[in-house]
Amino acid sequence: MTETSVMSSYRPTSRAGRGGKGRVPVIQMQFAAIWIALAILLALCALFLPRSISGTSVTSILPFASFLAIAAMGQALVLMARGIDLSVPAIVTLSSTVLLGTSGGAEGSAVIGTALALAFAMMVGLVNGVLVAWLKLNALIVTLATGAIVAGLTLWYRGSLPAEAGVPTVLAEFGEARFLGLNTTIWITIALTLVLTVLLRRTQLGRRFEAVGANPRAAYATGVEIRRYQAGAFVAASLLYGIVGVLLSAFIRNPTLDVGNPYLLAPIAAAVLGGTAISGGIGSMIAVAGAALFLTQLGQALKVLGLETSWQMMFQGVAIALGMFLSEVQTRKRRGG
Repeated sequence: MTETSVMSSYRPTSRAGRGGKGRVPVIQMQFAAIWIALAILLALCALFLPRSISGTSVTSILPFASFLAIAAMGQALVLMARGIDLSVPAIVTLSSTVLLGTSGGAEGSAVIGTALALAFAMMVGLVNGVLVAWLKLNALIVTLATGAIVAGLTLWYRGSLPAEAGVPTVLAEFGEARFLGLNTTIWITIALTLVLTVLLRRTQLGRRFEAVGANPRAAYATGVEIRRYQAGAFVAASLLYGIVGVLLSAFIRNPTLDVGNPYLLAPIAAAVLGGTAISGGIGSMIAVAGAALFLTQLGQALKVLGLETSWQMMFQGVAIALGMFLSEVQTRKRRGG
């Protein structure tokens, strides 16, 4: 079996109509479903909750949808590599705290603080990747354990910082800056989505990565070093979590130790609702970004209805369970049974 055949073997089958016309790739419907759901949600909001889609409301939620989208794209990369990452909240909080501590709020330290925040985030991802890919430990247990350790270290380090510690003014100004009416965080999210999409769809690196997730044994048989790709998924994902920590800190100026708390279940829910296959290999960063927007808008609608945050958490749990079920159904279809 050649490498080319391996990289094409996971490609989804198509359903053909009469005479072979009207072929619709199953995978495209899997990714399109979230956009249909988003359209339905927006239509319902327009009819019954117009306040939730007003200009002010949309402008206020888009940055938070962007934070979730970036974190969810990281989670999607890990899922595509047949893993799962429960250390997301800890890494987001770690990068935020490192930024505060190393920059000290000084203008001249903004760049070095940001670089160190991202570096520490990637170090955690590297530890996760080595333990999962090379030592073959369970990803769920590994990331749960590293998340707890990192959270403890972050709490210890945060105790040495002033309670009112904030990001440098230049970062705060960047966090609230706008371009063409949209917060800069939104443009960064769009750029990251496009870059990841091109890397996954248009490069040999991306095709090998998807092949490793779809069929590790076959990929290994062709000489692909699957452990590097699996570990690399955790490192790349942690870089994205670190970016979330930095952007979120710049946006809120004075982040606390609770800054990463919303990113435990939500990124998983957005990843699976965006069509990312739990079985590995299949994923669309554009669909994942759409799922993040869907979940954020749903949360906004629930708030307008006066419902508690617990409802949103319950929906996230249902979304994860539903996404896993649909992923399994799609996997069986691709395998022909």
